[in-house]
Amino acid sequence: MVGMRLRDAYVGYEAQCKRGILTLKYPVKHGLVTNWDDMEKLWHHAFYSELCVAPEEHPVLLTEAPFNSNANREKMTQIIFETFNIPAMYAANKAVLSVFANGRTTGIVVDSGDDVTHAVPVYEGHVLPHAISQLVLGGRDLTGHLIRDLNCVLNWCDRDMICNMKETIAYIALDFEHEIDKAKTCSKSVEKGFELPDGQVINIGTKRFRCPEVLFQPSLLGMEETGIHEKAYNSIMRC
Repeated sequence: MVGMRLRDAYVGYEAQCKRGILTLKYPVKHGLVTNWDDMEKLWHHAFYSELCVAPEEHPVLLTEAPFNSNANREKMTQIIFETFNIPAMYAANKAVLSVFANGRTTGIVVDSGDDVTHAVPVYEGHVLPHAISQLVLGGRDLTGHLIRDLNCVLNWCDRDMICNMKETIAYIALDFEHEIDKAKTCSKSVEKGFELPDGQVINIGTKRFRCPEVLFQPSLLGMEETGIHEKAYNSIMRC
């Protein structure tokens, strides 16, 4: 693997651009590594193609998600040391690092990733495992929801573009029902234009805030789960 020359894998944006001729894989599911061979390729790409460094010359700080098992941690350590010859490494819970980054040692961290969201309480630099809440819902689900909401009847419906639309013009309504009523009264009040790759501009209305609302109302996706606001509250109350 180290110093490999054969291009047997593409990572990130380059993989997305070639998705028509590739099989896309996601080595991380719900915040945990599920395919170590692919994860090793991703780390290889990060060291040699993105950072352009010799990994054996640099200590490494790795973040890990809540509920990461000892077996996963051992496998991660084995690959880092034996494959990349890292001189030293430390694995830290990313919620703790988020709290530290804000100049605190205690707090509640709501971390929403690609396919999972966690509410993690941290006290004096330590995670309180018994109080962690999890919602199996993330950014990829929001993109999928927006795609379905748009019906995907137009040839411009490309997943990357819809993801960009979500990140560019979507917003969270402070009062969802009020925003719906406002749109019924004057639809233009919630509309915003989005330019397609061909230069055409389309106006998106209620879909702008209906998309992220699923984080607060998972029932909109048919899930019997509480929203991230309740997950955060429940985590705090368990402390």
